[in-house]
Amino acid sequence: MTVLQKKTHNPIGHLTPEDIEQIGVELDAIRQSVIDTRGAADAAYIRKVIATQRKLELGSRAVLLVSMFPPAWVVGTAGLAVAKIIENMEIGHNVMHGQWDWMRDPKIHSTTWEWDNASPSEQWKHSHNELHHTYTNVIGKDNDLGYGIMRVDEDQRWVPLYAAQPLWNFVNACFFEYGIAAYDLELGKNLATKERRQDPDFRARATVTLKKIRNQMTKDYVIHPLLSGPSFLSTLGANATANLIRNLWTHSVIMCGHFPEGVETFERRSIVGETRGEWYLRQMLGSANISGSKAMHFMTGNLSFQIEHHLFPDLPSNRYQEIAPQVQDLFRRYGLTYTTGSLPRQVASAWKKVFRLSLPNGALRRGRGATVTDLPTAPAREHAAA
Repeated sequence: MTVLQKKTHNPIGHLTPEDIEQIGVELDAIRQSVIDTRGAADAAYIRKVIATQRKLELGSRAVLLVSMFPPAWVVGTAGLAVAKIIENMEIGHNVMHGQWDWMRDPKIHSTTWEWDNASPSEQWKHSHNELHHTYTNVIGKDNDLGYGIMRVDEDQRWVPLYAAQPLWNFVNACFFEYGIAAYDLELGKNLATKERRQDPDFRARATVTLKKIRNQMTKDYVIHPLLSGPSFLSTLGANATANLIRNLWTHSVIMCGHFPEGVETFERRSIVGETRGEWYLRQMLGSANISGSKAMHFMTGNLSFQIEHHLFPDLPSNRYQEIAPQVQDLFRRYGLTYTTGSLPRQVASAWKKVFRLSLPNGALRRGRGATVTDLPTAPAREHAAA
């Protein structure tokens, strides 16, 4: 994973500045076509999803009232895990992107929605909507790349601490909602010095986050288990298991969006003076999709269409599958690679990169002996010599 600007073969080298701006024009037209046709069917979709999710959660929690019986525990835990995934992925994430603000419904609006997660919505919207979607895959600007705890680029200096990054990544996956809360607070940076720790803004945001975490934990690990009476311990375990499943699923989907093979990263200086066409192009090359069934797309919050989502983060998620063929055609006509694959393939690709970059450059090759695919190409040898 080397930044695009340092690759010996530039995947966009064949594009002229005019080509890039024309890509922007065509993508703007696709976006406008969806905006012009948003309406009652879209509104009915999100209202139905919210109603179904709430019924599923309530039903699952009702079943867990008798979770001392194993069948009830399994059914209730599975239902609660699915309900939490839907709430986070297809509802919370997309509502807070402003995808449904056009409905003018104060109950389904980016300014009022608070999700079932440890991170307060306002802080998440800043780190995700404003930073990640603006600086997608820009090394040193997009903290979603490695969440500040992993080496994500071969040009990034290796230190021994990175050898443990597969472990950090797994722990982060298990407690992902809390990792995101810490990430939104930029906890590592803000705890580094006394001055930062005492910064009023940081302290205020930390207070809000701790209150949100307390409320979440009280709901899942105190109130609902207590309501189960004799099933207290089994309901407690069910809630913990449902949260674990939700965290692992969400982490996997998000890893697949920006970390598999074929996804490009970019130098910080490359976005200076960036045009709209160039911004679109960076989203196209810096994202990856997941292929699969409609059910799988729904359970990912339609982030399986990560490319389309990064091109049009404010369009209703249920429309991404509709416009995906048009986006793929654009990739084909301009000679660009539309990176996609099954969920197992993309997850494996992302984890392979986590392990590979945990070691110094070339360590794996030295350990197993060079193969044909390991040998540098002639241009790469010339570049290294230079």
